[in-house]
Amino acid sequence: QVQLVESGGGLVQPGGSLRLSCAASGSIFSINDMGWYRQAPGKERELVADITSGGMSKYDDSVKGRFIISRDNAKKRVYLQMNSLKPEDTAVYYCHAGIATAISFKYYWGQGTQVTVSS
Repeated sequence: QVQLVESGGGLVQPGGSLRLSCAASGSIFSINDMGWYRQAPGKERELVADITSGGMSKYDDSVKGRFIISRDNAKKRVYLQMNSLKPEDTAVYYCHAGIATAISFKYYWGQGTQVTVSS
């Protein structure tokens, strides 16, 4: 049973910072891309940032220069450092990863962690 578990969300004032963490667990053979998506109320889920197993990253234009994605392959973790947060960053943030087990490859989602940016 493969699981992705996020942590690190919360309430922060505009201009503040938060660091999200996501840990993968279970009978994992390998992990390909890992990333973060977010979904604000009334909006569709959107890609925030993505990173390959080799460390190549990409970002949505709205977070470039403010957010940094990183991963620790040995620990099966992906992180999202969020700086200069804005109210429009408020959303539920989901971890997403392409994971191979001994018998299959599929994409998994975490349960989500709430990030609220408000004064």
